[in-house]
Amino acid sequence: QVQLVESGGGLVQPGGSLRLSCAASGSIFSSNDMGWYRQAPGKQRESVAGITSGGSTNYADSVKGRFTISRDNTKNTLYLQMNSLKPEDTAVYYCYIDIRSSIVPRYLKRYWGQGTQVTVSS
Repeated sequence: QVQLVESGGGLVQPGGSLRLSCAASGSIFSSNDMGWYRQAPGKQRESVAGITSGGSTNYADSVKGRFTISRDNTKNTLYLQMNSLKPEDTAVYYCYIDIRSSIVPRYLKRYWGQGTQVTVSS
């Protein structure tokens, strides 16, 4: 079994910063692509940022220059540094990690975190 645990969300004022973490644990053989999605009330889930196993990154236009995605492969952990936060960044943020489990390493499966609330408000 593989589990992802997110942390780091909370309430922050406009212009502030938060750092989200997503730690994978369990029977992990290797991890591939990782990323973050978010869902605001009444809106569809949208992609925020992604990072490949080789370290290539991509960002939604709305967060470019403000958010930075990174990963620590030794810890199977994903991060999202969010700076210059705006009220429109308010959402539940979900991480995902594509993992080959040590039980059946030939299969690649996407695992999701439980979600963490980010609220940007004065």
